[in-house]
Amino acid sequence: MAIVLDSDIEKVVQKLAASRHCTAQFIMAEAVHQFAAREQIRDNLWQAGHAAWEHYQETGLHLTMEEMDGWMEKLEAGDDAELPKCHV
Repeated sequence: MAIVLDSDIEKVVQKLAASRHCTAQFIMAEAVHQFAAREQIRDNLWQAGHAAWEHYQETGLHLTMEEMDGWMEKLEAGDDAELPKCHV
């Protein structure tokens, strides 16, 4: 696999590689790895949010912001609070 970089970013990558005593290929591979990992997390979060929205549309089950805030306040205070039950 190959990518084409504009000359400005290529110079930055070369400079980073020299300062870290590694190859430009290593810098680029690390950048792609970090990007892919971050985007995979973002995609998983989107998918989970979408699934939750679809579930809500099908069932109407939900918690209000006040209910969630109250629950989280108890947790922050160190209480062993159970998650409130969802309702319509």
